[in-house]
Amino acid sequence: MADNAHNHDAQGGTEIPPANTGLIWRTFIILSVITAFEFTLAYLMKAGGLRTSIFVGMTLVKAFYIVGEFMHLKHEVKSLIWAITVPVLFIVWLLIALLTEGGSIFQLR
Repeated sequence: MADNAHNHDAQGGTEIPPANTGLIWRTFIILSVITAFEFTLAYLMKAGGLRTSIFVGMTLVKAFYIVGEFMHLKHEVKSLIWAITVPVLFIVWLLIALLTEGGSIFQLR
């Protein structure tokens, strides 16, 4: 009986769990739908600020979804999520401010 328990313990961690392909397919479908919507907008909408804003917004949604799913951030504690999200928001704000203010140099001359 002791020999049987020893063999069970030695082989207990060697089994490979079944793949969770449903989650992978769901992620693939969600990202494909968002990408297809982006391509549709690219061909149907005129170039302008609204189209650019929609593209930036959808790109951020896809980026946060990819980070949450593939980097497993979705399953982390909230303080880590906020520690990553807040600096990213400040960087986006900085880029918008720099692009907005950078264009004003041509208006002064």
